[in-house]
Amino acid sequence: MTGAAATSILYIDDDDGLRRLTRRALGRAGYAVTLAGSGAEGIALARETAFDLVAVDHYMPGLDGLQTLAELKTLPAPPPVIYVTGSEEGRLAIAALKAGAIDYVVKSATEDYFDLLIRAIEQALESVHLRAAKEAVEAQLRESNERLQTLLSEVNHRVANSLQLVSAFIHMQAREVTDAGAKAVLADTQRRVAAISQVHKRLYTSDSVEAVDMSDYLQALVQELGDTWSTPAAPREIRLSANPLKLATDKAVAVGIIVTELVTNACKYAYAADAPGEVRVALSESDGAFRVVVEDDGCGLGQSPVSTGTGLGSKLIGAMAATLRATIDYEPSDPGLRAVLSAQI
Repeated sequence: MTGAAATSILYIDDDDGLRRLTRRALGRAGYAVTLAGSGAEGIALARETAFDLVAVDHYMPGLDGLQTLAELKTLPAPPPVIYVTGSEEGRLAIAALKAGAIDYVVKSATEDYFDLLIRAIEQALESVHLRAAKEAVEAQLRESNERLQTLLSEVNHRVANSLQLVSAFIHMQAREVTDAGAKAVLADTQRRVAAISQVHKRLYTSDSVEAVDMSDYLQALVQELGDTWSTPAAPREIRLSANPLKLATDKAVAVGIIVTELVTNACKYAYAADAPGEVRVALSESDGAFRVVVEDDGCGLGQSPVSTGTGLGSKLIGAMAATLRATIDYEPSDPGLRAVLSAQI
């Protein structure tokens, strides 16, 4: 027995004798066979019963095989169809395959025909089984991926909330201390925490939890920095020019911290405390690499604290650049200073 007893076959053919011979041959192979003498009858039976497979002849009164095949394909759960053609009707077989038939068999009244039909049925059922298994696995993978996406989004949401809480604690602590130096250190720390928090805020509010839209991220970052450093007496205008670019989370965090430190240095040291000043941030991408440029029109390299290579800010910039495997070059301009970060995406 080559087929399972529960496997149901609908055989549609107007040749009564061949139908009976086919049912006998398929029955010996273990299939439960239902016969139909026309396309209309076969379609009616297929609407009432979910057959595992349908075999349909081409030449029949009323609906021919192609018309019957088209009607079968409109069923809510269309069964796989094997098309039965004459010995010299390859064009019909091709048309049937294009219309959705899973296979075809050349019809005759010999034992070879029944053997070929049984083999075609076995292969078709195996193909259907493999396709169903593949779809089930793909559905499970999609479901698993959706769960992971949801979980990662929730994790980033919680991390962002935790970072906001840490920022609030730092702010409260800064209000309690009276030493100006300590206040400044705590304020710098709060800005660094905010740079990381912005990344996670964008991760849990975006469609992707694996990459950060750097244009949106840097826009929010420079807005916060501008609000922090700009005063009526010494306005600081921070301009951003950013090409569309997405970076992995860890790289986005590193870039955010570097931009925060460079912009902070420019706002604090490039201009006099009672003078206005502009800081420009640019992000560009080309050939698998990206560049971040932070420049000002201030006092220049000779007066800039970054030139000394000391301080926590400089150490943070160096550490973040190392994680990116990036280079940072400081280019003096007239006037001002230009810092250029170059790294691979």
